[in-house]
Amino acid sequence: MSKGKVILAGAGPGDPELLTLKALRWLQKADVVIVDRLVSREALQEYTREDVLIVPVGKKCNDEASTPQSVINDLLVEYAQQGKLVVRLKGGDVSVFSNVLDELKTLISHDIEYELVPGVTAALGAAAYAGIPLTARGYSTAVRMLTWYKQDLLNESYIQDLARTNDTLVFYMSSGGVDQLVEKLLQNEIDADKWIAVIEQATTPNQTVTHYPIHEYLANAAGSSYASPTLIIVGKVAALHASFGWVPDSDNKEQYFTPLSVASNNLFNKKLPIC
Repeated sequence: MSKGKVILAGAGPGDPELLTLKALRWLQKADVVIVDRLVSREALQEYTREDVLIVPVGKKCNDEASTPQSVINDLLVEYAQQGKLVVRLKGGDVSVFSNVLDELKTLISHDIEYELVPGVTAALGAAAYAGIPLTARGYSTAVRMLTWYKQDLLNESYIQDLARTNDTLVFYMSSGGVDQLVEKLLQNEIDADKWIAVIEQATTPNQTVTHYPIHEYLANAAGSSYASPTLIIVGKVAALHASFGWVPDSDNKEQYFTPLSVASNNLFNKKLPIC
């Protein structure tokens, strides 16, 4: 039996219409879709064949229902060696804060053909749907994509640099530590004209944006709990949401994406329910 092929594709940040045409065409051909938690169930329902096998392999920090990366790697190999066309569908883009390197190494070691298909990463989707141009002229000329969930990876000198730069800062997977992040930036004398925008469930019907001048955030929002996924934008451009935000905040606080415990119970079902 000839080996199959694996397509490592980005699904975008939530809105199913942000899927690229290339990713859509591969989904329509796929025998198996191995899918992250942060992918619209609507996209899976609408864009795949009736006989497709959908395998949820979601991850979330500190969640016991998370699928180990080693299991995901084994699934890619197992189905490809059966001669299947496998789409490994990731939320956002395939190369930004994903484990694509582990999966590439696995495919190479088993001599399995693959392609990478980029997607709209969360920073771009969230900023656009919040009306925040990340490099607005006169506000910022660069963007840094970071994460704060492993705080020990950012030493004090780097945090000081983040506080003083005029680059737009975009933090992924960091909502659980947003208060500590703001405290650190304030301790390092971040300018008073910088704002923070906390964007929950960006590009989905449940999107909500919380935004303040960063020096006022703790007084107004310390201790807040945010829905997953949440993206944080810090910089002068974050103030532009007040002028150019075009998506009304949702009153729906439910999770748009299927929780890991629910997805795990549906493992190996051919179709997952729309969330």
